[in-house]
This record gives sequence, C-alpha cells and structure tokens, in this order.
Amino acid sequence: MLGAGLVAKKACELGLLVKPWIKTSLAPGSGVVTKYLLQSGLQEYLNKQGFHIVGYGCTTCIGNSGELDESVASAISENDIIAAAVLSGNRNFEGRVHALTRANYLASPPLVVAYALAGTVDIDFDKEPIGTGKDGKSIFFKDIWPSSEEVAEAVQSSVLPDMFRSTYQAITKGNPMWNQLQVPSSTLYTWDPNSTYIHEPPYFKNMTMEPPGVHGVKDAYCLLNFGDSITTDHISPAGSIHKDSPAAKFLLDRGVERKDFNSYGSRRGNDEVMARGTFANIRLVNKLLNGEVGPKTIHVPTGEKLYVFDAAMGYKDAGHDTIVLAGAEYGSGSSRDWAAKGPMLLGVKAVIAKSFERIHRSNLVGMGIIPLCFKSGEDADTLGLTGHERYTIDLPNKISDIRPGQDVTVTTNNGKSFTCAVRFDTEVELAYFNNGGILPYVIRNLIK
Repeated sequence: MLGAGLVAKKACELGLLVKPWIKTSLAPGSGVVTKYLLQSGLQEYLNKQGFHIVGYGCTTCIGNSGELDESVASAISENDIIAAAVLSGNRNFEGRVHALTRANYLASPPLVVAYALAGTVDIDFDKEPIGTGKDGKSIFFKDIWPSSEEVAEAVQSSVLPDMFRSTYQAITKGNPMWNQLQVPSSTLYTWDPNSTYIHEPPYFKNMTMEPPGVHGVKDAYCLLNFGDSITTDHISPAGSIHKDSPAAKFLLDRGVERKDFNSYGSRRGNDEVMARGTFANIRLVNKLLNGEVGPKTIHVPTGEKLYVFDAAMGYKDAGHDTIVLAGAEYGSGSSRDWAAKGPMLLGVKAVIAKSFERIHRSNLVGMGIIPLCFKSGEDADTLGLTGHERYTIDLPNKISDIRPGQDVTVTTNNGKSFTCAVRFDTEVELAYFNNGGILPYVIRNLIK
C-alpha cells in the first residue's frame, strides 16, 4: 500500500494524473492502513489521483464501489466494449468488480495505480510511455516505480506498532451505533417478518425426526444448460442488485428504494432475496438461450424466456422438479455456501456435469442435491441433449443399496438413456443425502 502511495507521489510530481475515464477507489482491509498512509503523507497523493478511501474490507472486490460515470457506462454498453478492471484483491471473475467489466485482472496495489495512470491494460510497460509529464516529456513505468529502498524506508518510518494497538483495542467495545441497538431479552432469536435483511430460512420447514430417505428424480425439467467453467460467482448471489432483477422487484414491493438496495452480500441473511439472486449473474451463458448472455432461461412448458428465478418458481408451483446440465469444472472458484443453498431453494434436485469442483460438489450433497458425472468422453452435446427434455434419474430405493461413485441410469422422455456416476463420494455424504441434507442431519443427531 505504501508502494502504491509512492507511485501516486512520483506521478503527481511529474505532472501525470489518472485518466478521466478511469474509476478509482481505495478500500484497505484495515483501518491501520489509513493511519500509516496518513503518517507517511502518501494518502494526499493517492487522493490527488482519485484513490480516496471509500470503506474497508470487501467493497470493490464484490462490486460495491459504486456506479461508473454515466457517459462511460453508456459507451461500454452501446459499443459492446470489453472494459477492464484492475484490482488488488483475490477475485477476478468477469462482472464481479462491476457488471460492465468483462476483463478483470489482479495486481499489486502499486500496479493498480500504474494501470490507472496509463488508462488502459493494453500497454507494454517496458516499452510504451504511460503518459506525458508537465515538461512535455514521455513518462515511463520506470520513472514512477519506487525502489525497494524507498518502500523499506516508508515502512520503517510510517508503520508503527501503536497504530495496530490503538485500532484493534476497541474491537470488543463496539461503536455507538452498534451499542445503541435494541436487543430482545428472549433466548431465541425473534424473527421480524418485515425485515428484508434477515428472514427465517425454510431449511427445517416440515422436517420430521424420521429421515426422508432416498429420492430419485422423475420427469424433471432442465432449468439451465451450461458449458464449462461455471463458477460459484455465476451461481451464487454476489455484488450489487440489478435494478430490473427479481430481487429488486422483491425489495421495491416492500418499500425499499433503489438507493437502499445495498448488495446481495449484505442481505445474505434473507433467503427470499438470495433465492432471487441465484443464477442472476448478467454474464451467465445458458445454452437454452442460444448464445444470448444474461440471467434468464427458457421455461420449457411454455417456451417463455424468463428470469431464472421466475422460471424456477413456475416449475415449483406446477409441482415439477428441475435439474441443471453442465460441462467441466462446475462450481469452480471460491466455495460459496449460497451456490448450493440457492439452487436448492429454486427446486433443483440434481446437477449433471462433466466434472465438479471438489468442495462445491460436497456442498451440493449437503443441500440434498444429487451430483452426477457424465461418463468419460460424454457430455450433454455428445449425447444430443438440448435441455428441452424431461429427465428421470433412477436411484436405488434404499440408502444401503447406494455405493459412493456407483453408476446410475438417466432417461429422458424422448427415449434417450445414458449412464452417469453418482458423486456421493463418502459414506458420510450418503448419510447427508438420506437425511435431506447436512442441516437436518445435524439437527436429528443433536436431538438424539
């Protein structure tokens, strides 16, 4: 971070400023960073370059840095520009930093400032100038890059132990806003039915002490038909809530103004918001839409193009199960719990893929969803599956008759039949599935 400040300082002294079409923000992970940037005097130069502190922790990395300038946003949309983001974070999935950024790169804080100064990622820093200084001369990367000695000197003089002590000693004391919250005296949480942030989840609704046992899938519709590398960011609700989305409609209907939508991350305690945000990524590529990109799908019985949530509710209301078809590496990326919770709430009973990310596959089992793998050399395309079929998955009637990784038969209503490996990989996962998921499994065993 001090290196980034030094880059900003050198650029200011040479007369170089961040390009006007670049959106900038600074969100340190800790309040200590603010203290040592102020101590060093480098925050002043970051501010001059537009890197004002907007908050702490997860902001820009999850799409919460605010909107782009309207003229820039319009230019991107109207000209189908592949806009780029450069982030000193740990997630670079498309559309994550901002819905309109498709090329997203991870870099160190000093490099983030350097790319902002250049105004493009299409540059060779070794050969091409970043810009023109106040003396009319070209300024290159080497002219603004701090030496190791300069960084070490800034750290030595500015990063002080007392900064950490003073920042973290108040953690357990809270703050006035937190301390003034009214807390009910009951030992059980008092659910507020009007809250759009926290809602009693339906995971234990109609739960009995007897496990439901094995259930196959009969005549299920395909909710979504994917290719390879569908990440948990494509599946899980993340980032800002789009103004035209089902989640936005839900909030508007409850009197929440658009400026108060906040993010999916802030509303992760409300299953009704999160279910509507599942598969709501605007970069979703669903084969049922014939190449069209977006968070919609085809409701097969009617042929209507609907938001994924609306289509899923149509199936649920009619009493139909659904499945998802996918390619390789389904569920790659960070292991998001809502990437499994969301599909379960939408009524998805199985995912048939070429392969799964390890943790996500286990999370699917934990929510009662059957993970199935196509046989080697096969996938939806080679088998001629379009996603317009209805799918039946034959599982043994008793949990004792299911073995980890065994073959099962999948048939469709148009006469196709193929074999998949059921990806319950351990006996424990079989126990989860027999109980309808890990949550009822835990509750039943706790009560015992």
